[in-house]
Amino acid sequence: MGSAVLVGAATQRLTGIGFSLVAAPLLVLATGPHLGVLLANALAFCTNLLLLAQVWRDVQIKRVALLAVPALLAFPLGLWTASAVPAPALMVGIGALSVAALLAVQHARRLGIFHGWGGAVGAGAVSGFMTVTAGIGGPAVTIYALGSGWGHRAFVGSIQLYFAIVNGGSVLAKGLPPVGLLEAGALFAALGAGLLLGQRLAPHVAPERGRQAALALAIAGSLATVVKGLTGG
Repeated sequence: MGSAVLVGAATQRLTGIGFSLVAAPLLVLATGPHLGVLLANALAFCTNLLLLAQVWRDVQIKRVALLAVPALLAFPLGLWTASAVPAPALMVGIGALSVAALLAVQHARRLGIFHGWGGAVGAGAVSGFMTVTAGIGGPAVTIYALGSGWGHRAFVGSIQLYFAIVNGGSVLAKGLPPVGLLEAGALFAALGAGLLLGQRLAPHVAPERGRQAALALAIAGSLATVVKGLTGG
């Protein structure tokens, strides 16, 4: 688990949005769909708060609200889905949904979806549903950002507040992850180490190269989750 958190945190520092994309499929693979998603939500929430302290001046409150309200309204459907679907099938669903979302990000400009006010509402709802079911709400809002021409700096700042709200809401709805103090300490240590590693690497890694590496790792983890679900978890 620690390695998934470390790599995810480093990716988040490099790209602004990579923690859950990378860590969630790997945490689901290591601990199962329910605990894995909850750990991803809780650790992503901590990451969002740490980064928000650095970029809060770039936050666009109105855009955050436009995404966050429909995201929170989508929670009940996501929570019901996560509780109603058997664990192996949920792992397959999480992995397949993750791969589809990641591939959609790759072709976001050609897809031409999530434009304007309605696009923000749709992206927020999809993101909220995917956050509570699969732990990855980033692809939908990334597609919206690309389609709406949201500037990178404002997006990176605003998205930390957005995901602090959404990941925090998911943890409040589900409860804290049932892990011991030593295990929690190790995960937080990996989180801190990953953020420091990302900060050290940032001047030496081109943003596009970092994004492509993060997507490749996330797709690999998602496919492994599908395989584990198909073989009975």
